[in-house]
Amino acid sequence: MGTYFASGHAADVMLAALVVEAVWLLTRGRGLGLVLVMLGPAALIVLGLRAALVGAPWPWIALPLALSLPIHLADPRLWHRDNRTV
Repeated sequence: MGTYFASGHAADVMLAALVVEAVWLLTRGRGLGLVLVMLGPAALIVLGLRAALVGAPWPWIALPLALSLPIHLADPRLWHRDNRTV
């Protein structure tokens, strides 16, 4: 298990699950923008995790984590707007 995590493959599996969820949401009528805002922060956090697991330099860990915040803050506004029109 240690090698599995150290190679970053655990994060790859999480990213694949996020892609499957995105496809599922898109087939259920959610817009692409909303899906990206809903799942984008999680994907960026997992990318930061993957970078940390494989021993990447700190900017490659910090950048996706920092980018996830503004997308995460946009989530409630878009979620509310989308659900109000349904």
